[in-house]
Amino acid sequence: MTADDAIAALRAHADPARAAEMAAYHKQTRAVLGLSNALTGGLAEEWRKALDQPGLVTLAQGLWASDIFEARIAAGKLFIQARIRPDDHAAWACITGLVPDFDSWAIADAVAQGGAKRVMQDPARLDQIAGWISAEHMWTRRAALVFTLPFTKSRHPNATEVAARARILGWCATLAPDRDWFIQKAIAWWLRELSKRDPDSVNAWLATHGATLKPFARKEAARQLGR
Repeated sequence: MTADDAIAALRAHADPARAAEMAAYHKQTRAVLGLSNALTGGLAEEWRKALDQPGLVTLAQGLWASDIFEARIAAGKLFIQARIRPDDHAAWACITGLVPDFDSWAIADAVAQGGAKRVMQDPARLDQIAGWISAEHMWTRRAALVFTLPFTKSRHPNATEVAARARILGWCATLAPDRDWFIQKAIAWWLRELSKRDPDSVNAWLATHGATLKPFARKEAARQLGR
């Protein structure tokens, strides 16, 4: 499976009418084929099962280089396995190499699906992600929170997860003065997800830092808290 083969498979399902709607909705100037998320994800799953890690990296890089909307989304979905053995170093290097090119929430979130799996496979990667908080590139700053959403999920977190939550809540505090809508939305997203399992921590964070958020983000962060 080469990148050209994969792109041809994507193009075979192109829907020009849907493509025009999607391009408008996602504010895209790059080529959009009009594929549903389910279809793009299904093709990526086939390729993921057929290739080893080096092959997936090569395919992801080729899909990304095409700059086709669905190809970039498919590239992100090639690394969503819970575990890659014997290690996932090449996959992680590929994923992080894409982050500086993020310019769309849909593409960024597709890549973050695999990025989050790789962070959970090796939580020490939080040390690298910590540097993203101060990036000039807004999408890189946002990725620090979206890549780490799985740390909000456990009702009975282990010591690593507890430490990660405290660290990422600190990142949220650092980013709270950032007025960009996408950053505010990402903070609210992270806090809202954590509030479903650890409302006390989110209440404490909001008591200290909530006034720094934009009103919509503060309201969204507290949505599960009955405020």
